[in-house]
Amino acid sequence: MRARGTLVAIVKDAIHVELEEEHTMRSAMLLTSAVALSALPFLGSGCVQQDRYDSLLTANRSLKEQLVNAEDSLATQEANVAQIRSELVTARSQNNSMQTQIGGLRGDLDDQYEQQKQLMQRVSSLQLGPLPFDVEQALDNLAKQHPDVLSFDAGLGMLQFSSDFTFGLGSVALKTEAKETLALVASILNSDVASNFEVQVVGHTDNVPIRNVGTRANHPTNLHLSVHRAISVRDALMAEGIVPARIQVAGYGEHRPITANRVGGSAQNRRVELYIVPLKTAVAGIAPVRSAAQEQQVTAPLEPMK
Repeated sequence: MRARGTLVAIVKDAIHVELEEEHTMRSAMLLTSAVALSALPFLGSGCVQQDRYDSLLTANRSLKEQLVNAEDSLATQEANVAQIRSELVTARSQNNSMQTQIGGLRGDLDDQYEQQKQLMQRVSSLQLGPLPFDVEQALDNLAKQHPDVLSFDAGLGMLQFSSDFTFGLGSVALKTEAKETLALVASILNSDVASNFEVQVVGHTDNVPIRNVGTRANHPTNLHLSVHRAISVRDALMAEGIVPARIQVAGYGEHRPITANRVGGSAQNRRVELYIVPLKTAVAGIAPVRSAAQEQQVTAPLEPMK
């Protein structure tokens, strides 16, 4: 704003000076014309009185002095105009430079605002779940890559597979995409940072009874079906290198719905959940934390029994 005000003042000064130049030149021309006109009658008559002549001579000298002063003033005004124009050019250059700097500052402010916005979004969505950050981030990315099959709850450390995308109707056979996704889950669980965690695989169904004779032969109730599906997931994880002692299997059938069952059941209730929790017992050479008293306690080996 200060630079803009300076430009306006400079332009006004330039216009004022140019008007003064024009006025001075017109005044000088009028004075010269007046002297010439006043001398014409005397030139025509050939006879001029001495006092009139002296008066005209004095007037002529005064006009010449005024003309010289006007010319000096004009030169001064021209110099002032040149100076003002030079200052105007400099001011315009400075203004352009300032506008460029302002544009750069606005760009920097926009970048900083966007970074702050992203940071606030990350902070607001931050959840302190039970899993290490690397494991949580890997599982979250995996769920985002397979949204039709898988979802992830960081607060619970729980992966949820939709049964409709994981199994066929009344079947415990895993679909191809479900197998591929479970292989990726196993690769995360086999990492060093997740080696101290186990998996609790829990199956669920809706409340629609099993009526197909062939299905009932293998899965008499929804409870059986939910457990058998959890076992299928367990087998898939074991095939990818997860040791059996790190996998627990359970099934609740239709008894733990997450939404009200409608007529024909509810797809949300047909699911398999994987809870990733810290190990409580030694697995594959990983010793659990023991107290000093436990370390000193020696027990005799028991006889194997069947």
